Amino acid sequence: MVRTADGRYVRVAADMLRLLMLLDGTRTVDDLVDALGAGRWDAGTVVRALESLQRAGFLDDGVMRGPARARLFTYVPPLTFQLTVARPERAFEVAQPVTRVLLHRRVVVAALAFAAVGLVVLAVQGGALLDALSRPLPLGALLAVVAASFLTTALHEVGHGAALAYAGGRPSRLGVMLFYLTPAFFCDVTDGWRLRDRRARVRVAIAGIVVQLVAAAAASLAALVVGPERPDWRSALLLFAASTVVTATMNLVPLVKLDGYIALMSHLDVPFLRERAMTDARRAVARALFGGRYASELPDRPWAVPFGLASLLFPAVLVAAALGLWLPLVLGLGVVGAVLMVCLLAAVARFVLTEASRVLAEALAAGASRARCALVSGLVTVAVGAMAFTPVPYTVTGGFVQRDGGTQLVLARSADADALVPGTSVRLERRGIVASRPLATVHVAGAPQPGTAPVVALFPVVDLEGELPVTIVRLTDTRPASATGFAVADAGTRPAWRWLYLNYLAPFWR
Repeated sequence: MVRTADGRYVRVAADMLRLLMLLDGTRTVDDLVDALGAGRWDAGTVVRALESLQRAGFLDDGVMRGPARARLFTYVPPLTFQLTVARPERAFEVAQPVTRVLLHRRVVVAALAFAAVGLVVLAVQGGALLDALSRPLPLGALLAVVAASFLTTALHEVGHGAALAYAGGRPSRLGVMLFYLTPAFFCDVTDGWRLRDRRARVRVAIAGIVVQLVAAAAASLAALVVGPERPDWRSALLLFAASTVVTATMNLVPLVKLDGYIALMSHLDVPFLRERAMTDARRAVARALFGGRYASELPDRPWAVPFGLASLLFPAVLVAAALGLWLPLVLGLGVVGAVLMVCLLAAVARFVLTEASRVLAEALAAGASRARCALVSGLVTVAVGAMAFTPVPYTVTGGFVQRDGGTQLVLARSADADALVPGTSVRLERRGIVASRPLATVHVAGAPQPGTAPVVALFPVVDLEGELPVTIVRLTDTRPASATGFAVADAGTRPAWRWLYLNYLAPFWR
């Protein structure tokens, strides 16, 4: 791996690397031929290699230029946006004495043992953890969880940089990003490819995960010490521990460009592993649909095709999870939210069409029959169109509140209240930050009416004050065990196309 003056990293062949190492400004072409071995190199070969290096930007062409301008904003397809906040190379050099102590083998082993103990303690508190996930929290405790998660994620990235600096590399960028619509930090450790020991590259990749597991272990032990005497803070500690473990586990999934993928690619020493596996997957799909003869990017990896297929599909899982997280916020942004949602759906549609066109292009390049390609493409289009009319369960979600002598369903003004008719089944649940617990099943008993409701009826925070403009629906008489909570109304089924419209577009102009 060679790092250019503008910060790019390029993998070169061994002979080209020897040539680069000999370019010290004192040798002529004939000197280079002699040093490289006249049996394999001649003057013409050296000149062509030098011209190739010149075009790639490896050589100084004598033109005076200022230093390359570092980019603050970077887009990484298909759906990652990075903003560089700091250039931490010098800071990690200064911190080397501390890094050498913290990353000593004995300290790392002790940290892993501590993390293992913490996971066991978290599992022992399983009942309390389930309760913590399904109960509302005070605002202060919730903000503490958010702040701790924010800090741990930042330390995760610092862990990558520290491990790289410890191994002799140079972390180049530190910043924030939107990763498949989810906010996160990042540390650019591309320089790790220049480490000769692939085990060192693996350690750089998993260093951040170790940091997260240690933080989760500390929180689970603290929750054990706090105990049931302070249930809100115990729940906050358990919530932080569980969410951090889940985040660390997700980082190990090698189907997207996260730590697990970098570790796997480093261990196998196969550059562009995911991209090449996805190419093999596209070719496998093209062969099955259209026929043709295809070369393999990874012929010695029998698992390349299923790995590539999973890598193509997994981003959809991440986008769906992000939508579930951010949709309630976006719904409140009016026209701005509508524009954002349309842009997102357009990006998803573009990704699907791009992948489909790549599969078709692979088939045509492999000599598949154009008639078969047209026929199969038409059948696939018809099948997708038919799926748009598949019935999908449709629900309307909101909250509930007990007041005025009864129980009321509380909906945001953007909710589809018209879908609720007398007799519609409604599940009442105790809402938590992550999960809910069933309380009762009731039915709609009145028509939707405009009104106001306490903020706590729609958000799982126990000490929020004030009222929000909402739509209120009277429910059949019941007395659930909680004064407020989560409500899900079963509104039957809708065709898939209409389900998408009602959930993601219609809320903006209701």
